[in-house]
Amino acid sequence: MRKIATILLMLVCWPLLAGQTTVVDNLRIWAAPDHTRLVFDTSQPVSHKLFTLKQPDRLVIDINDAKLTGAMPTVSDSPLIKRVRSAQRKDGTLRVVLDLNTQTHPKSFVLKPNSQYGHRLVVDLFGQAEGTSGPTAQQPVKQIDKNGMRDVVVAIDAGHGGEDPGAKGRRGTYEKNVVLAIARKLAALIEKERGMKAVLIRDGDYYLGLRKRMDMARSERADLFVSIHADSFRDSRARGSSVYTLSKRGASSEAARWLAESENASDLIGGVKLEDKDDVLASVLLDLSQTGTSQASHDVANKVLGQLKRVGRTHKRSVQQAGFAVLKSPDVPSILVETAFISNPEEERKLRDPRHQQKVAGAIMTGLRSYFRNSPPPGTLMAQLKSKQHTISRGDTLGAIADRYNISLASLKSANGISGDVIHVGQVLVIPGT
Repeated sequence: MRKIATILLMLVCWPLLAGQTTVVDNLRIWAAPDHTRLVFDTSQPVSHKLFTLKQPDRLVIDINDAKLTGAMPTVSDSPLIKRVRSAQRKDGTLRVVLDLNTQTHPKSFVLKPNSQYGHRLVVDLFGQAEGTSGPTAQQPVKQIDKNGMRDVVVAIDAGHGGEDPGAKGRRGTYEKNVVLAIARKLAALIEKERGMKAVLIRDGDYYLGLRKRMDMARSERADLFVSIHADSFRDSRARGSSVYTLSKRGASSEAARWLAESENASDLIGGVKLEDKDDVLASVLLDLSQTGTSQASHDVANKVLGQLKRVGRTHKRSVQQAGFAVLKSPDVPSILVETAFISNPEEERKLRDPRHQQKVAGAIMTGLRSYFRNSPPPGTLMAQLKSKQHTISRGDTLGAIADRYNISLASLKSANGISGDVIHVGQVLVIPGT
């Protein structure tokens, strides 16, 4: 009787012993300038294979012992993908077929669960739709004027993106969305400034690895890298903006340590290994070159922090330091701006307000303008137009000073942030170039 019971129990449990069917319950598609990423949420690690077909171009993804819950998403804005369809095969394989606009070079990998997601299958498609400009096409980034002077290039990095939403506020506000809005506003202000040029590292809702962000800034020959984020902390009472530079000796506060750990985890969310061998080379380059860029980073950070204090409360009175991986470019001065604590309900509300976003962008812009007017890179138009200074003496008036230097009264006031006509003996005015 015991043998019969044992046999019956084995028959009942055999499907469990043989392995459970994987459930695929979601597919997210993110279109970046140089690739398109598909992310399948799966109930467990999957075994899969890819192959391409031609005439017409298709990509086939076979996921073994899997079933789909729900429907495949409708594709509307992908330069590579026309349509996604699926079918359940008799052998239990879930087949997903992508109808493509052009040939593609796919790469795939699986990811383990993290704090935000469970098991995932990631497929990256590298290709280019006909009639679109390639992401690797050489663009004239640093504009040259007739005198041979180039623009100062500022790389603006909106943190997170795609399947990496960053921090989330109580009202459901995602960090990736508000920082992109601020980054775009800052880029617009920079484009209006004579002698300056903006490069948006991320200009859409897609994922970029931390090393990729640095590499893009360097490939654009940026003079400064500005990474924009929105703080989050376990204590919802924490508030205020902060400006960070890279620290190799440890974070300057508990919040800085907490923040650096969470921000550096972005690569783990997106499937990039931080321990890649290239990091060894980067570490060597950092030791050799970071000393020169760290001082410049600290100087511009101080300028930006000083302006943010005029917009609202700052979390710390001085520039903070932490080991942000995104700031480790050895030859490009880099700062990270935490615009506010999205985990604070009041500051989350402000971050959602376009008017507040504009104020934050304006404060950062004023800090950048001040830094580059005082320390313009050699060979730039701003170096040629480097401001003169005038120390006010008894009897000076703003109108007389403007006439003396052959500039308009409005430009003199604007360059010095003066709204009225009051000046003081000993005050140093910046005389803008013409």
